[in-house]
Amino acid sequence: MIINIHLDAPPETLGQVADSLAQANIRARQTQFGGRTVIVTESNLDEKTCTTLLKMQAVESIVEILDPYPLCSLQTRPQRTTIRIRDFAVGPNDFSIIAGPCTVESEKQVLTTAEQVKAAGAKALRGGAFKPRTSPYAFQGLKLEGLKILQKVSRETGLVTVTEAMSSEEVKMVSEYADVVQIGTRNAQNYRLLETCGEARVPILLKRGFSNSLDEFLMAAEYILAGGNEQVILCERGIRTFETYVRYTLPAGAVPALKLTSHLPVIVDPSHAAGRADLVASLSYASVASGADGLLVEVHPDPKHALCDGRQSLTPDEFSKMVRICEGIRKAVGC
Repeated sequence: MIINIHLDAPPETLGQVADSLAQANIRARQTQFGGRTVIVTESNLDEKTCTTLLKMQAVESIVEILDPYPLCSLQTRPQRTTIRIRDFAVGPNDFSIIAGPCTVESEKQVLTTAEQVKAAGAKALRGGAFKPRTSPYAFQGLKLEGLKILQKVSRETGLVTVTEAMSSEEVKMVSEYADVVQIGTRNAQNYRLLETCGEARVPILLKRGFSNSLDEFLMAAEYILAGGNEQVILCERGIRTFETYVRYTLPAGAVPALKLTSHLPVIVDPSHAAGRADLVASLSYASVASGADGLLVEVHPDPKHALCDGRQSLTPDEFSKMVRICEGIRKAVGC
């Protein structure tokens, strides 16, 4: 349940609410949501406790939320959330594509890619500075140097930047240089990291864990919202199944299911789902038709010589063609 606190409630009156919940053995957490203080309870309140709370000066209303992730729930915000940063917007009626190389290799490589994806219609630039790799011997990213390159290219092109952080320290560092912090599939249930994201005041792009159910995915997002950060973008990137033809299986129903459940914007990463460039466009078209609010696509000017994931990266020309077809699909399905 969500207990809405009056906007002008004196701070000292919140203690009465906390005491009443403690006496009823109800665990609760106070946070900020929708520009106001709210208290989220772990379980529903009985009628007696509700009656007591509603008599208190601080309490404006109590809302019962059926979902276990009340702040993510569509019940809480039926009008849905839009994330906006300069020219980039993702949410209802705001479709945006984030594109760029898997990893930052050099300033020239990033700037060249940024200029080309922007010309094709991308609104944001992706590029990894910190790279979580399966092998400890693989390229791990340029780290701080990579962040500085992204920041410089962003200033030159005007593109919003998205890059991954893998630790609480990196969240703070990335926040200083990039516009959006990405939490990858390997850290989707790293709850201490998600709590740090809740304390951050920058948008978070949260990828679904490759073995997570949709409920687990939304509970991970709830950690961020419970920390006071409402700027969360959900990213479906495929899940691990028995199928080996593609890198991961991209569930066709994931996007509409998430949008029936949560007010948060939902984008799709077809590159990691496909694992091969010749399937990326088709998965993108399916994602757009299913109602995705955006795409996260890997593009590289020379995929054959990419330091990471070149096999699944589109060339700028392939990306440009894909974007044009995606626009046609959006018009056809009325997005």
